Amino acid sequence: MSTSANAPSELGNALPADYHNPIFATTHWSVVLKAGQSDTTQAHEALAIAISIGFPVLVKAAAGGGGKGMRLVNKAADLRSGFETAQSEALRSFNDGEIYLEKFIQNPRHIEIQVLGDEHGNLVYLGERECSVQRRHQKVIEEAPSAIVDANMRQRMGEVAVQAAKSAGYTNAGTVEFLVDADRNFYFLEMNTRLQVEHPVTEIVTGLDLVHLQLRIACGEKLPFTQKDVQLRGHAIECRIYAEDPNNNFFPSPGKITKLVRPSGPGVREDSGVYEGWTVPLDYDPMLSKLIAYAPDRLTAIARMRRALDEYFVGGIKTNLPLFRRILEHPDFISGRIDTGFLDRLLATAASPASDTKNLAEIAAVSAALFAAMAQPQNGQNGGPNPGIERRSEASMWKQTARSEGVGGE
Repeated sequence: MSTSANAPSELGNALPADYHNPIFATTHWSVVLKAGQSDTTQAHEALAIAISIGFPVLVKAAAGGGGKGMRLVNKAADLRSGFETAQSEALRSFNDGEIYLEKFIQNPRHIEIQVLGDEHGNLVYLGERECSVQRRHQKVIEEAPSAIVDANMRQRMGEVAVQAAKSAGYTNAGTVEFLVDADRNFYFLEMNTRLQVEHPVTEIVTGLDLVHLQLRIACGEKLPFTQKDVQLRGHAIECRIYAEDPNNNFFPSPGKITKLVRPSGPGVREDSGVYEGWTVPLDYDPMLSKLIAYAPDRLTAIARMRRALDEYFVGGIKTNLPLFRRILEHPDFISGRIDTGFLDRLLATAASPASDTKNLAEIAAVSAALFAAMAQPQNGQNGGPNPGIERRSEASMWKQTARSEGVGGE
């Protein structure tokens, strides 16, 4: 890939030698610019790369994540300020000023490949995860598999992911992330050298325990399977439950959890470390739990997740549970027409009156269930020889009604 004819001739050799590495040339364009060079040298290199790959470009922190140290630059005149702002934020956030440029893909999908490698040279990919529902470059909902990835595309992406990991001599669990454009071309984004928040959806659709496998690899064992043994089954969706208020610009909502009702039932998994009576602090990431729903197909997985969300109740603080209910009811999400701008577009529109009415009905049902669950019979009141049994039956009926309404409305 050569420098654009629009670039000054003296910039022609500014691209680093590894810029034409096959992994970058076939899947993505990105180059790390070293911290410590002069501002002129850095701006010189950045302009050469940006002109070569074409605007708009993203300037990103090499040591970053979570959207920090990232700036979108639409034209050459804005590159230097975007470069300096991103680098300054990178130094403050990560104590590392290295940044890199990548081609900005309009309305992409964010799809990642889970890889696993042992110390004996064996490396496999475990299918993909769709992570396009994001806010401020942070994932909100993840799915496995992706609604747009077929077997051929999965194999091509998986082989590139394995190639990238092998070129780095990587072992253990890792994630190779890609952007996918409207024509289903994919571009290398980055590799996360760790087990990620969304790993449960991969565990469910592959039947593999990734944490257990990591420990076995760390002990020097070989992977107990090969690529041909990896089979995907069904569909899994994960929602990241946060202590924040979607109706107040996602402002954090610390405080004491006064009541906690967890969802359950077929195909529902909750990974959580919080409990009733615990005080959510302001000092850390506001994630409370991960809610995962699994089913034989995507539409059924969506239905199960909606039912689980209707059962989930966290008292005393605000959470993003109402936002997930809204997302999973949206026609574009249901049909799989999503990209990294989907959530921003959704938030820019007001919730429909029908959705508000449904939410009020759900709140009433949950409130009634909580009232029945918390009510305690006193001194044989409320009739019957065993009022405790009557109370338990009453609570159970409310729960059954809530589940029935949640599933029946699909």
